[in-house]
This record gives sequence, C-alpha cells and structure tokens, in this order.
Amino acid sequence: MPKNSKVVKRDLDDEVIESVKDLLSNEDSSDDAFKKSELMVDDQEEKDGDVEEGSDVEDERPAWNSKLQYILAQVGFSVGLGNVWRFPYLCQKNGGGAYLVPYLILLLVIGIPLFFLELSVGQRIRRGSIGVWNYISPKLGGIGFASCVVCFFVALYYNVIIGWSLFYFSQSFQHPLPWDQCPLVKNASHTFVEPECEKSSATTYYWYREALNISSSLSESGGLNWKMTICLLAAWVMVCLAMIKGIQSSGKIMYFSSLFPYVVLLCFLIRGLLLNGSLDGIRHMFTPKLEIMLEPKVWREAATQVFFALGLGFGGVIAFSSYNKRDNNCHFDAVLVSFINFFTSVLATLVVFAVLGFKANIINEKCVIQNSEKILKLLKAGNLSQDMIPHHINFSSITTEDYSLVYDIIQKVKEEEFDSLGLKSCQIEDELNKAVQGTGLAFIAFTEAMTHFPASPFWSVMFFLMLVNLGLGSMFGTIEGIITPIVDTFKVRKEILTVICCLLAFFIGLIFVQRSGNYFVTMFDDYSATLPLLIVVILENIAITRIYGIDKFMEDLKDMLGFSPSQYYYYMWKYVSPLVLLLLLVASIVQMGLSPPGYNAWIEDMAIEEFHSYPTWGMIICISLMVLAILPVPIVFLVRRCNLIDDSSGSLAAVSYKRGRIIKEPINLEGDNTSLIHGKSPNEVPSPNFGKNIYRKQTGSPTLDTAPNGRYGIGYLMADMPDMPESDL
Repeated sequence: MPKNSKVVKRDLDDEVIESVKDLLSNEDSSDDAFKKSELMVDDQEEKDGDVEEGSDVEDERPAWNSKLQYILAQVGFSVGLGNVWRFPYLCQKNGGGAYLVPYLILLLVIGIPLFFLELSVGQRIRRGSIGVWNYISPKLGGIGFASCVVCFFVALYYNVIIGWSLFYFSQSFQHPLPWDQCPLVKNASHTFVEPECEKSSATTYYWYREALNISSSLSESGGLNWKMTICLLAAWVMVCLAMIKGIQSSGKIMYFSSLFPYVVLLCFLIRGLLLNGSLDGIRHMFTPKLEIMLEPKVWREAATQVFFALGLGFGGVIAFSSYNKRDNNCHFDAVLVSFINFFTSVLATLVVFAVLGFKANIINEKCVIQNSEKILKLLKAGNLSQDMIPHHINFSSITTEDYSLVYDIIQKVKEEEFDSLGLKSCQIEDELNKAVQGTGLAFIAFTEAMTHFPASPFWSVMFFLMLVNLGLGSMFGTIEGIITPIVDTFKVRKEILTVICCLLAFFIGLIFVQRSGNYFVTMFDDYSATLPLLIVVILENIAITRIYGIDKFMEDLKDMLGFSPSQYYYYMWKYVSPLVLLLLLVASIVQMGLSPPGYNAWIEDMAIEEFHSYPTWGMIICISLMVLAILPVPIVFLVRRCNLIDDSSGSLAAVSYKRGRIIKEPINLEGDNTSLIHGKSPNEVPSPNFGKNIYRKQTGSPTLDTAPNGRYGIGYLMADMPDMPESDL
C-alpha cells in the first residue's frame, strides 16, 4: 500500500497476527482496543517461555477449579505412606513424646520455610521445576532435570508398594483372612503345619512366601511373580488414567484420595481405643525419654523426616503451585499444609500404637498362660515350693499383675538357678519396644493385629484401601513433578507424554516384581533419593538467596501476596536453612559411610531375616543411582557455561490476537521487513515501511531484560523514528 494512503480501520473480531517489531510501531494512544490487548513474548533465549508480568498467561495455563482442590492435592502429595509407617517408628525409637520437640523445631527451621520457598517460586514463575530454575539462572537449569530424574526413580518403586497394597486389598474379601493361620501341608501319611510358617508367624509367612514368594538373595532372581506383576500393571493404569488430563483429571480424584485416609484413620482410632490394651500402647508411645532427645542421631532423623514428609526437592510442590493464580496466598498454604502433615503423622501414630498395644496385650496374655503352665509343672515336679506362691493366686485364671508378682518372687528365691527354669517376664513394654517400620509394620504387624478384630475382613479392606489412596496421592505429585516440567520445556502433548512415561516406568518396574524384587525396592529407597534431594534443595536455596537475590525475591513476594512476609523467612532462607541442610547432608554422608551397604534377606529354611552385603554389581547400581540423579546439574552448568548449545539462533515471536486470547506463533523476520501481517505479500500490507532501524536492542542486554522489580521487560527502545503523518498510524 502506498505510504500516504489511509490505514484501513481494523475490525476487532478479525484474527490479526503481527510481529512484535511492527506491532509496537503501530501503538497509538487513541487505539483503546490495542491498549487493552495483552502481549506475550516468546523468546528463543535460555529463558524461553517466560512472560511479561502483565500478560494473561493464566488464560493459557490450566488452573485449579478451587482452592480446596489445590490444598487437597498438596496434602495428598505430602501426606504419604511415610506418615503411617515411618513417623510412628521414629517416634518410638527416638524418645517417644520427646521426639516431637526436635521434629517441631526443625519443621519451623527448615520445613515450612523451604516449603514456602518452593510454593512461591512455582506460583511466581508459573512453570515446572525445569522452567523455574532456568528462569532464575540458565546455568542452574540442571536442578529441574535432577528433580525429574529423582521423581522417576521414586515413582518406579513407590508404585510397587501400591501394587502390594492392591494385592492385600484384593485378598481381604474373605473370612477368615488368608493370613490368619498357618497353612497345613498334606503328604501320604499325615498332615502338618508348614515348617516355614511354624518357625515364624502366619502373617510373616504370608508376606514373604504367598505375596512376594521371595528368593534368598539379591542375586537369585527367581523370575517374575505374576500376581505382583498384575498388581503393578493395575497400579500404573490407575495412575495413568488419573494423570492423563493433568490437574483437570487428577484434581477431581483428590477429593477422594486425600480425604478417605482421614476417614479410615479416625475409624481405626475410635475402634482402637475400645480395644483392650490400646491405652498401654498410647501411653508407651508418648512417655518422653528426655535423655534420648539430646542425641545427635535423633535430630538427624527428625530433620530427614521433615525433609521428606513435605516432598521437598521432588518438583511436585512447584508443579502444583504453578497452576495457581499469581495473587494466591501461598504463605498461608505453606503453613496450613505443613501442620496438616504434622497432625496427620501424630494421628497415624495414635492409631498405630493403639492397635499395636492391643496386639501386644494379646501376645502378653499368651505369654502369661504359657509360663503359668510351666510354673505348675515345676511345682508338680518339686522344683518349686508351693509355699512361695501367694494363696490368692489362681493359675487357671491368672492376671498379668498376679503373674508379675509370682515371677518376681521366684526370681528372688531361686536367684542362682532362675535362668535354668526358662521363665519369661511377660512385660507388655517388651513387646511394644520391638520397633517395626515400613512393610514390616503395614504387611506383618498391623495385619496380625487386624486378625484379632471383630469383623476383621472389613477392617482389612479399609486399611489397605487407605494405603492405596495414600500412595496414589503421593504418586500424583511425583508424576506431576515429571510431566509438568517436560511439557513446559519441550511443548509436548501431556496425554502422550503421560502414557509413555507410565509404560516406560511399568516395564522398568518389572525388576521389582521378580522374586528378588523386594531387595531392589530397599536399594532404590536407600540410595536413589536421599542424597540427591538434599543437594537439589541446597542448590534451590542458593539459587534464590545468592543468585536471584533474597531482597529481590522478598520484593516479588510482597508484590505477589499483597503484604511483606515476615523477616523470619529472610533470615531462615539466607542463613539458617542452608546451614542446617549442609549439616544434614554431611551427617547423611557420614551415616551412609558408617553403615555397611546391604539388605535383609529372608532365609526360607530358618524363617528369619539375615543381613547380606550387596554384591559388586549391586554396589555399582547403588552408586549409579546417586550419580545419575545429580548428574544433570553439572552437565547443564557446563553446557551453559561453555556455550556448547547455540541458543542465539531463531527469531522474534509473533503474537496473535483473537477476542482477547493469546496464540503464540513463530515468525520469520529475515525477509522483507515491510510485512506487517504474517503471510501477506508486501504490496498487501496495510502499513507503511519504516525500515529496519525503528527499534534497537538495549546495549549489552539480552533479548529479554529483567527489570529492577523482577518483572521481564520487552528489552527494546524507540530510536530515530522519522516524522510521519497522523493518518499513517
């Protein structure tokens, strides 16, 4: 179009695609429609995908349907199996009620501040873990990749545990429960109890032989366990279907998967408190042992539990918060979710020890009956005198207190030959002191206790359905920590990526459903996450406080939240949390070095667990897991530092406006700069040609500059624009 002709009036309903370069040249103060339009810049630099603060990126990114759905997602991710079978064990082992003191202190020092930090950066930058740390510093982009790798390793074996829970759940619909009694073996002459079960217990035998059909060592594969293979497939199908639409599908499931465990825990607590001996278990649990609280090991284990209970470093927290609105009060969310997590652990501990107290009471009663029979035999044989037995004692209905009285008398009178009598003290505390955790608690101790419940199949169904839901809630966050960063970074379709990820994880996960699979689960649990995640979170803290700038980050929080966060967080992030994390990292390395690497193998002939060291190839796998998890950090740093990948190629972005929506499309500006409307020939362009020097980049600036307030600027300035008639604009 000739330069002096009038510009055709634009119809706002038409879709117009214009380059950023010429779009800005057409800005006019009288053009209200253009003023109200929203601009998104798609830059090809390292901070690809970052947008101007004012842009309406929320329209393009999925969002939570409600605040409740988001809170349930974060609670479901942070509250997992560890709250049920790890926290009670640590509480019992490390001083009972006294353990809660270091736990709460460390929750305030590293838990809530670091959880708040991850929520903030996810919500502020609105990207997954890879995009977030690329935004902060492209050289630290490997932090996001490391989080993805750790998430993948954890997902591999975590879903196996869900598969185990599904197996027990499917077997719970029968009465009596299949692990209620030892099976009988028939041969040509007679029937006898299975020797392996007789030497251990019915629940132990069922776990190791019927469920896992476990081999005697890591090196003895034994082939696939087809029952567990089917359960693992079912678990991955559930995860895939729930995650295939992202938060649009998983968010709705959160209402059930996050809330149902609380219903079950409350039901178990009420039922447990009505059982004989439950108060003994709770009393034992919360009796503080203050001398143990001062040991460094207690603080190390409390810090580790706080760290992993909140899911720090996995990327799931960042991924979930990235779907929030920018003005969401993430500080409130951080405090709320952290304390919900803590009180869930306490609730689970009450339930576990109420039930274990009931179980210990039953075992103790059996012990009293068996040893009372021994005393009667000793009295008849003349080894003990009837005179030492109090007259009110009736051995046919002896109580625990009466037996303790008789036991103490015999011990004092027969002090020299007491050991040869073979009597046991039968103290309920001795049974409660037998610390169990993990699969030993869920699939052996707890299942044994439930066999003594009235209507035991019902309680078994509820318990294992609760474990499935706890596991799924954590799996959703773990998979989101893989999917969201990759989708944000590489722009692949979420549905296809989810299916591929779940299929790949299932086939790799087949190593966990061999007969030796339980030993691989132990290996991955010990070595794939602990040290890499500590390093990841330390780097996250350094990236925010030292590289991005703690003062700038506090300003961003003020702008985002509408109020200034407490200076407490400033000092925690800058000084205290990094120091505590470094101490925890050193302590974990020392502990790992002092503990011989190995696993507990189940020996079928003796029906006991026996510690085995890892073979050479097993040690190579352990080291490889840690190295592979943290390897992306130095690789990305070196690639960026040495400019091994050229990111300068490419062009400016194009912006499409259609009824207020933003559509990003690449545009090639290497050709004729007179083209204003993408796809039109120069003689069809309804705009004058201003030449190539209308805009210039700021000297020494990247394509997108970071403004002093932390927002991205466009990075271009007006320069030497010739005078033009008003009609030309």
